[in-house]
Amino acid sequence: MSAYTVREAVGEQDRAAAFAVRRQVFVVEQGVPEEIEYDALDATAVHLLAVRSADGAALGTGRLLHGPDAACHTGGDEGVGALGRLAVAQAARGLGVGAALVRAIEEAARARGLKAVDLHAQTHALGFYERLGYEAYGSEFPDAGIPHLAMRRVL
Repeated sequence: MSAYTVREAVGEQDRAAAFAVRRQVFVVEQGVPEEIEYDALDATAVHLLAVRSADGAALGTGRLLHGPDAACHTGGDEGVGALGRLAVAQAARGLGVGAALVRAIEEAARARGLKAVDLHAQTHALGFYERLGYEAYGSEFPDAGIPHLAMRRVL
């Protein structure tokens, strides 16, 4: 049996757990201003949550934007979702949680009829996403003061 499971976040308790992981990783560890970490897209995004099997503690999270909400991340490409806000708690890094979350987000995208997934990767994470089949495109750009590159994987 796996040490964790990945599932769609349902209800306020799951959403609060996902947001707590994001706050720890992005706001506390990386210094992203809290007022830009959470946005209106959180209300309609599909949130995934990785939880420890033993006690249900949140280990990681990520979200999928689709339809018109994804347009700002995908250049308006029809049928392309946007993976974002991927965060893994420090204690769970190196366990495969991030890759499992990416694959679960891709499955959620397929289930919604999407043909590809885009993301904005922090440049230090390019190798992680490349190992999962994503290809970078375009020029480097800053997001919350952190260098990023756009990436895409055709499903």
